[in-house]
Amino acid sequence: MLRFHFSAEDLARTRVAAAPHPLWEITASLHRFQTPAGRWAYAHWYRTARERLREAGLESAVQQLLLPLFPRASYWPDFLTPLEGVSGLEAGLGAILATPPERVTAELATLARTRRVPPHLARLPERGARAELVSVLRAYHRAVIEPHEEWMHESVHAERVRLGRHLLDGGTEGLLGGLGPAVRWHHPRLEIGAYPTRQDVRLEGRGLLLIPSYFCWKGPVSLADPTLPPVLAYSVHHEPPRPAPGSPSLEVLLGRARATVLRATAAGATTTEAAHHAGVTPATATYHTTALRDAGLITSHRHGNTVIHTLTLLGATMVSRNMKEAPPGTAGEAVARPGGTQAETA
Repeated sequence: MLRFHFSAEDLARTRVAAAPHPLWEITASLHRFQTPAGRWAYAHWYRTARERLREAGLESAVQQLLLPLFPRASYWPDFLTPLEGVSGLEAGLGAILATPPERVTAELATLARTRRVPPHLARLPERGARAELVSVLRAYHRAVIEPHEEWMHESVHAERVRLGRHLLDGGTEGLLGGLGPAVRWHHPRLEIGAYPTRQDVRLEGRGLLLIPSYFCWKGPVSLADPTLPPVLAYSVHHEPPRPAPGSPSLEVLLGRARATVLRATAAGATTTEAAHHAGVTPATATYHTTALRDAGLITSHRHGNTVIHTLTLLGATMVSRNMKEAPPGTAGEAVARPGGTQAETA
């Protein structure tokens, strides 16, 4: 369990990041490669990201440098997600480069106590090695984060509007109580129950920076070192409610073929793939994808000569409310091997 202890001064100093934090988004996006959990929410990104990493010649760097440094596990080094990132990518990268060598050494030692650290990472306390890391992070951001910045900013803006209503209706405590199902406000504590470590952070007048994250999935994430400026990165994707007993199935609402096409797009699907899933011709599948797109349930993006259909938030909610549990081992490949946090659930 993670608990933040608030005073009246901390409540007054709690704020919400104005835009996506690029280093937290890089971190959480690397975690998306390491698990199929929540892949339906990032289906279009996942498919195009793998191709863009290959085109940019970054597969080896991601595999050998970034994934070992950013494991989807109970710990990764705090210096990789500096507070300065709230001012933008270059400010965050500059802070990584300026991290004192002794701090880098200490945090790598902590990482080594949780998992094997490749020998070449032992050079990171040297400024030159960190300059190489910064260069890779910049290239990774350009390849797979930058193309989706508009969606990220829109989702964070929508979350700030949502939290603004909670703030106006219930003050700061209303805002803290509206962060989603993974977070609970019990005055004077903010609690995250499903957390891989037990940690109590006493804010002591510093307040808390809330960082809505596009790529973070479900579990909120904080820093491991409680002496650092307190932050909580959390997902802007909130779990949809379960259907009431007797809710109509997708087949009743849409018809069997169209419902099958909709489900196929949960992992991203071309028109041909959707047709194969539904057992219809590509022309019929096109008819169904057009109807689903017009209804706001899917969105379609052209990539080269291929059109990839993915779920919108409305479509994802419909599918998740009607989908049965998938059998173990059917969720999909973890990473195409271009190949954490402080929380495994990110």
